[in-house]
Amino acid sequence: MSVDRRIVVGLGNPGEKYRFTRHNIAWLILDAFADRVKWKGGGKERDASAVHAGRVLGLDLVMAKPMTYMNDSGIAVRKLLATERVSVNQLLVVVDDFSIPFGSLRFRERGSDGGHNGLASIEAELGSDQYPRLRVGIGDPRESGTAQQHVLSEFSAAERLRLPEINAAAGEAIETWARSGLNKAATAFNNWKLPEPESGSAADPANLPGAGEVGGPAGSDGIRKTAHGWRKPLGEGDRSDSER
Repeated sequence: MSVDRRIVVGLGNPGEKYRFTRHNIAWLILDAFADRVKWKGGGKERDASAVHAGRVLGLDLVMAKPMTYMNDSGIAVRKLLATERVSVNQLLVVVDDFSIPFGSLRFRERGSDGGHNGLASIEAELGSDQYPRLRVGIGDPRESGTAQQHVLSEFSAAERLRLPEINAAAGEAIETWARSGLNKAATAFNNWKLPEPESGSAADPANLPGAGEVGGPAGSDGIRKTAHGWRKPLGEGDRSDSER
């Protein structure tokens, strides 16, 4: 058993159609981290995950994206822990959370799944909710209709402009956790939030498309106009239970 190795698991759904959905913000964060440390490619497929592993930034890290779809995330986590022979204290699960503001970061040492199917799967496989997680805010579900519509809808044009800032902050938070532990990481990042966009910048609300314009916000029904036409959220018949 390696006492230095740390495992970071980002929850999400595989497939290009899910890449920029709110449910996959953890994958975007891990991808940005991999780019930062010059990990190439999509990672090695093992333990039901796409895995990057090695010594970077002076740390022994394993970063994994379960390929099981959201509802079976726990299978991948259990396999990774067994293969790497580490304890749950050396595991960090990065997960989307619509109960906190968009872009906010919250470390927690333990806790219930809060209705998140990926966390519920991990708890079922491990038989415990005593594992660290980094929650990343994806905003109020009332912006996109139901909770299920919200997590499976794509980020708005305004939100996508802020993703690099979130990815960078979350990457620093992950590094702090791996280097200094959960308490120090929570102290440093649990009050972090996106700064207000600079006036005149691309992210300035005055420069963003309005409702009914390409890239503008969704209506109350969750439908928004894109360059390829009007897009509606995935419906009940368009996804399997394992993707939610």
